[in-house]
Amino acid sequence: MSQPMEDRVARAMAHLKAAEQAAATARAELDAASATARSADRSVRVSVGAKGELTSLEFLDGKYRTMAAAQLSAAVLEAANTARAEMARRVVDLLDPLTRMTARGAAPERMGVDWGSVFGSLLSETAVTKGPTAMSRLRDEIVEDDEEPAAPPGTARGRDDG
Repeated sequence: MSQPMEDRVARAMAHLKAAEQAAATARAELDAASATARSADRSVRVSVGAKGELTSLEFLDGKYRTMAAAQLSAAVLEAANTARAEMARRVVDLLDPLTRMTARGAAPERMGVDWGSVFGSLLSETAVTKGPTAMSRLRDEIVEDDEEPAAPPGTARGRDDG
């Protein structure tokens, strides 16, 4: 009778060691992780660390000099949220399997971490498969005054030397 109990304890200890190793590996990956994103207008590049903290903010090509304050602010927020969402997805991809580890294999869906409550709308607001987000709607409202409208197909655009 003691042999089956010893086997169960040995299996449980092996599983615990495997879980500890997986957690240590995940921690090391997250310590070195970062995500970088650009705003849609390519004026801002932002990098974030594993906890979503800003680690780098760059204004590209001098575009910020001609941008209105609201436009620049929207570009910074868009890039930061995109980078944070990418990092959140990477964290979920890395940690979700660990949160489902049990002595008998993967835990049922209902036993995992509710990542929506951890990251809020960050995962859904910036998901690529979703439609327009609040940030994309704000960006769409910003008008580029220095861009000329495209000429209709089949017409030549010439300069009036008048």
